[in-house]
Amino acid sequence: MEMTLKTVLAATPETIYNTWLSSEGHSAMTGSDAEISIEVDTPFTTWDGYISGTNILLEPYWHMLQSWRTTDFSDEEPDSRLEILLQETEGGTELTLIHTLLPENGEQYRQGWIDYYFEPLELYFSSL
Repeated sequence: MEMTLKTVLAATPETIYNTWLSSEGHSAMTGSDAEISIEVDTPFTTWDGYISGTNILLEPYWHMLQSWRTTDFSDEEPDSRLEILLQETEGGTELTLIHTLLPENGEQYRQGWIDYYFEPLELYFSSL
């Protein structure tokens, strides 16, 4: 299963990219602990360890591709793929989130992206 979600954030693509890939920035924008870096092939955890994965491809300021899973995935389920695209637009940056290779019950993550990422990110970047 897969899903695509979009939002516009009041920040530049560079600011969003650097914040997403910084432990301190990611923690600040989501309000939960994150360990993440701007290096390819580096594992990460977010949301206090609930989410984990690896940076697969990073193209500065416009594209991030990560393997992604939560503690809800069974050991037999492969990692999903998370792709983030950043496009400068009027009023900031359009963030497109493409989440693919999710398990059959993956629809539950749609609301999670809205509640635990999009809404906190909108508040965080509008306050900078």
